[in-house]
Amino acid sequence: MSGEERADYSGHVLVIREDAEHPQVPDFGGSEFRVEGWWDEITGKSWMLSDGNPAAMVYGFRRGLEDLPIDDLVLYGKIGAFGHLVHISEIDTEEV
Repeated sequence: MSGEERADYSGHVLVIREDAEHPQVPDFGGSEFRVEGWWDEITGKSWMLSDGNPAAMVYGFRRGLEDLPIDDLVLYGKIGAFGHLVHISEIDTEEV
């Protein structure tokens, strides 16, 4: 999937795949994820260059733990009241 093929999920509620894990979010898999947009489009830079941003730092940690791809197919959105970065491979693209 190239940048030109990225779907606009902004404003959509998607479900995180059941097998996805997050050390800070109990029941991460299966959670509803309210998408605000692609991280690099929202911030103007890659998550890898977002030094000091808590969501990007946690995502970097998770990327290593879960062996997620090193690319910018990363969405920003909310689970409950908290913002998270989620790789496109971690979500079920079927809308709730």
